[in-house]
Amino acid sequence: MGVGRDRVTMKPPMAIHLLTGDDEALLRAAVSALVAELVGDGERSMMVDEFDDPDDELRQVIDAAQTPPFLTDKRVVVARDVGRFTADEVAPLLRYLEDPLPTSDLVLVAGGGRLPKKLTDAVKSVGTVTATSAPTRARDRQGWVEDQLRAAGLKVDRRTVGALGDWLGEDAGRLDGVIATLRATFGTGAGALGFDDIAPFLGEAGGVPPWDFTDAIDRGDTTAALTMLGRMTHAGGRHPLQIMAVLHGHYGNLAKLDGRDVRSEQEVMDATGIKSKFPAKKALENYRRLGGAKVKRAYELLAAADLDLRGATALPADLVMEVLVARLSKLR
Repeated sequence: MGVGRDRVTMKPPMAIHLLTGDDEALLRAAVSALVAELVGDGERSMMVDEFDDPDDELRQVIDAAQTPPFLTDKRVVVARDVGRFTADEVAPLLRYLEDPLPTSDLVLVAGGGRLPKKLTDAVKSVGTVTATSAPTRARDRQGWVEDQLRAAGLKVDRRTVGALGDWLGEDAGRLDGVIATLRATFGTGAGALGFDDIAPFLGEAGGVPPWDFTDAIDRGDTTAALTMLGRMTHAGGRHPLQIMAVLHGHYGNLAKLDGRDVRSEQEVMDATGIKSKFPAKKALENYRRLGGAKVKRAYELLAAADLDLRGATALPADLVMEVLVARLSKLR
């Protein structure tokens, strides 16, 4: 006589996701890809509840997550801009995360304000927190670009990956559109693409981070410094006075080292207020290359350009900045 067994119905495991990032395009693309993965072959219109209206309340999100699916295996609940809720307002959500419904996938998207730490910690304990921002360091950014291309099924040679990373600059969110265009044009089965293949689909180069700009000045590369100046003011949208503030801060740190017998990164950090050793090391190297007299000259150039930008001359602001950057890069 056989031993009878109860039939066990397996429910699909729930998933809790929190996506963060300061680039709206990257964040939006990551959410779209995640929701598509969670839905799979299912019917999106029957599975997905999305809350992206500023007037949506957190209780609506929780109610949707606690509602069993109808005619589908699971429900996918997406709540955007959860940073707009205060620590007190997320308390009911924290209680839900202690015992989430097994048939609901909950996708929380940062934005709208600062995320309460309790919410981030709660998601980490039961689910996944994904940072969607691209790396800020140029070398790391190149690797990130290569990973995105590979994930999209595109083969691009190393030189082209580097050129594409340089072209993106700070505007990493534009990569998703470039990838979509390249996939539509070449497909995913083509051989390795070179820069000449992708160049026709690229527009104006993106902005660059301030440290790339000041690095070019420090090494005396006038051409690169002027190119980055143009990218910061046009694609990057920075006003000339904002760039002046970057330069004042850069040379201000060097001026704080004048007359001091600093020999280590820590001593530079103590003297300038720089928070980490790598930029402190660069500041020390730059000061040693320039010396006190040239740092003083840099301040004179900055002061004159500042007056010109504020009306002391009829020269256009772009020209004032170009002359300033060229003169600063020549100090080395």
